[in-house]
Amino acid sequence: MKNDNRNSGFIEYMQEIALKSILFEVAATPKPGLVDRDNQGAHSDMDFFTFMASSAALSSVFAECSRKGLDYPSADFPGLLSWIRPIGLAAEKRMFQATGGVNTHKGLVFSLGIICAAAGSIYRDTGNQVFTAEQISNRVKEIGAGITARELKNIDRSRARTKGEKIYLQYGVKGVRGQVESGYSTVIAVALPVLKEMRREHSIALNNAFIQVLLHLMTVTEDSNVIGRLGLAMLDEMQAQAKKALYLGGILTEEGRKYIEQMDRDFIMRGISPGGSADLLAVTIMLYLLETGGII
Repeated sequence: MKNDNRNSGFIEYMQEIALKSILFEVAATPKPGLVDRDNQGAHSDMDFFTFMASSAALSSVFAECSRKGLDYPSADFPGLLSWIRPIGLAAEKRMFQATGGVNTHKGLVFSLGIICAAAGSIYRDTGNQVFTAEQISNRVKEIGAGITARELKNIDRSRARTKGEKIYLQYGVKGVRGQVESGYSTVIAVALPVLKEMRREHSIALNNAFIQVLLHLMTVTEDSNVIGRLGLAMLDEMQAQAKKALYLGGILTEEGRKYIEQMDRDFIMRGISPGGSADLLAVTIMLYLLETGGII
């Protein structure tokens, strides 16, 4: 019973960490072209409150994925993905019910669900609920090994249904599957070091730290949301604008903030929504919280 209580505490902890991560991401403002507290971004079918409704509906999903990782009886970790896939599919239905059919968090259900399962499997082995980002990254790599080849390599255009499948066929971009296979290498190499640096500077507001991280992600991410809407040329332009924003100091300077606000207006007008970068911001926040024991 004592062990059951400890496991229950861990599962509740993981649920809280995941929920905090998705709420912090959407609350960060201003995010060019993305839903935030100021506006709907380049979206006519969702707003800040749509994300709140979706987040509330998905909370238990992350607990379920954490439990699956904890209960998984094998060291053959690609099999863990098949354990949590039904949870993800049920979560998508729950999300669409909460939002009236709007896709707010499909990518994050996949990403954070895998991270929860990875953390659960490590906790199973170690009993420690504070993890290094590298521990999580390595386990995610094991869980996601070969996922692109299995799910996308042999698909043809007539059977392509999802945005991810169509983008892979047209551009060879792996999207979230590629991120999982790499253990979120973009987050590990670029975003997490920036967030850690921002948090060491106690004078930097949490909101501004998240915006800086997002800008860094936008400079390097093959953002499938941007590519799917507007193609590779627009991805290049988005990355160039994010680099200029950082050159001007990002959200930390008056000139940089004005440029970000202009980016937001421009992205809204042109339908540019860097949703892949936003998802990686939430992943970054979650890995940071798992390293600090939930302290931001």
